[in-house]
Amino acid sequence: MKDVALVLSSGSARGLAHIGVIEELEARGYRITSVAGCSMGALVGGIYAAGKLKEYREWMKGINRRQMLELVDFSLSLNHLVKGERIIEAIMKIVPDIDIENLPIPYCAIATDWAAGKEIVFRKGSLFQAIRASISLPSFFNPVRRDNMILIDGGITNPLPLNRVERKEGDLLVGADVSGYVHEERNELQQKQKSSRPRKGGRRFSRLSQIIIDKLTPENLDINYFTLLSRSSSIMLRQNACLMTELTRPDILIDIELKDIDSFDYDKSEKIIAVGREYARKALERYDNANNGGQT
Repeated sequence: MKDVALVLSSGSARGLAHIGVIEELEARGYRITSVAGCSMGALVGGIYAAGKLKEYREWMKGINRRQMLELVDFSLSLNHLVKGERIIEAIMKIVPDIDIENLPIPYCAIATDWAAGKEIVFRKGSLFQAIRASISLPSFFNPVRRDNMILIDGGITNPLPLNRVERKEGDLLVGADVSGYVHEERNELQQKQKSSRPRKGGRRFSRLSQIIIDKLTPENLDINYFTLLSRSSSIMLRQNACLMTELTRPDILIDIELKDIDSFDYDKSEKIIAVGREYARKALERYDNANNGGQT
């Protein structure tokens, strides 16, 4: 059995692939002895460290898009769209809050100090306060205010915190990165927008967002406010994650690409988890074959 220091990247709904990574590691006999995570990676990693990942997966499996939208507590604030309290309260019914220092394995979460522009590492205190700060996507979630700081998503400063996980002699440093982006041709993007329709179920928010996109996007243009900001964020996260793998090289990098998965496709958890597990299987097989003939 080989010990693993596991690092999980940011990535919104794509971060659910980290569940598949953890399951594959354990199925192949690896023992996760510490975890560091950013944004969605902080959430999945924290729930795993608390010993509740199976319960969280089952809960996510039963969530449909309508139920997910019911967990979105919209705000009229000028600096965020969603308060972010309702989703945390729902998860806390499955995973009671605990101080990080009392978790069974070492854990840390990454957030960003908005005013100072620097990385903040949570290694003690409330698990869910750390997670809530780490997932505070700018302009979407309400920032977390703590110790005279305004805290936003950790992906801004360190989306794959390989340099922050607690290590011990002889362990393997394993990073799982879901920031990979599969390029689509311009005409494919246009076709997606033209064919896009709100899903059934009386989802007023989906209809409203589609109307706005249609109004802002001429037929010959595949760029609008939403796609421009979303793609810019994806590029930044990917570049920062790649830079971190150069600065702190992992023993195993599980680089996951998720096609046709949007940032808020949380209702596709089983599909996303399966993709994460498949990428983990391939990466671990390559490592095993290269180092000890396929034996862990």
